[in-house]
Amino acid sequence: MKHLNRWCYVGAGVCVLLFAGVIYAWSILSVPIANEFTEWSKAQLSMAFTIAMTFFCVGGLLGGFLSGRVNVKINVLTSGVLFLAGFWLTSLTSATLQLYIGFGVFAGLAAGLSYNAAMSTMLKWFPDKQGLISGILLMGFGFGSFLIGKVYQVYTFNSPGSWRAAFKILGAVIFAALAAGSFFFKNPGGGIASGSPHIRNGEEIPPQQALKNPIFWYSYAWAISTGVVGLVLVSQASGILAETAPLTESGLASTLVGLISIFNGLGRVTFGYLYDSKGYRFTMIFDILLTLVSPILLLLAISADQISLLILGFIVGGLAFGGIPPSLSALTSEFFGIKYYPANYSLMSTNLIFASFGSIAAGYLCDFSGSYAYAMFMAIGMAALSGVCMLKIRRPGEPYSN
Repeated sequence: MKHLNRWCYVGAGVCVLLFAGVIYAWSILSVPIANEFTEWSKAQLSMAFTIAMTFFCVGGLLGGFLSGRVNVKINVLTSGVLFLAGFWLTSLTSATLQLYIGFGVFAGLAAGLSYNAAMSTMLKWFPDKQGLISGILLMGFGFGSFLIGKVYQVYTFNSPGSWRAAFKILGAVIFAALAAGSFFFKNPGGGIASGSPHIRNGEEIPPQQALKNPIFWYSYAWAISTGVVGLVLVSQASGILAETAPLTESGLASTLVGLISIFNGLGRVTFGYLYDSKGYRFTMIFDILLTLVSPILLLLAISADQISLLILGFIVGGLAFGGIPPSLSALTSEFFGIKYYPANYSLMSTNLIFASFGSIAAGYLCDFSGSYAYAMFMAIGMAALSGVCMLKIRRPGEPYSN
């Protein structure tokens, strides 16, 4: 295949991530499962999402390790096969172990492989627009959960057991989409333009050196603390809505929860653009402020049964959560170089393993107290912690001890 216009490759990357982003639709995908297995607690269902996030990181690490060793097309095709197998196994679920292996292990691993393949390959075509392209690619990942979640919700509406067939169909569709998209995964030749004021043209830092750099760990801690807030929102949105407005019709509920995905996607492009134009400090501080405001709004919504405050909290939370991946992606490229980006970014992305435990903690807090209010207090605390971490982040070579 001859080189196409470089934006065509971005389009292919967006399409692949659109389908891979289905793992973020867990809040919607789990509703009919919870209705069938009423004896399972919120914490048990949340565990499936935490496992998926863990193996998402494992898949990213595997993709980073295989970068340059295996044709990236193979990684994308393997991802499609894993999605097919994982969703098929999930459709046969009769115990939590099957759910954890099917959705958690197989689908999580699949999403991580395709995520790393898309980010590491397509960003090479745009060294001059690292933040913006990260945002556009990640927008597809964010929108996937909304679009697929809506189709899934309509298909399973008032039809007990139909979620099993829906998972089988989704697995087949995702496999076909990733198989087709894999043909557009190709590294560029020479002559790709550069020139962004935030592109790092100095030393390329390999992962073994990056792991010894305090800046890596401050950035990692920032991603964990902000990510906890976002993942609590993503995984528990349906429950928060049910507590705030229990009589909400299911179709409207799906749309309201979907606002998180819509603004997550918009946030990824917005923050990617901000990173290119304003730099890492402004972008990350703005994201922290939104991350703090969201759980405050949701706490007020729960306390006052105000759906308008809940909607605003979902919108702000979606924007804030969407700002994390493009900021982290562009920062990794800027601070540690593009040569080792696949490995360094996959290491940086393992923050999701730790952040995802926030969803389990939120589930336990709700099971214990009967309300998501305590989970919002936890989220507010984590948002404040992210601000402390941000104060320690500096470009390599700048002092970080003050």
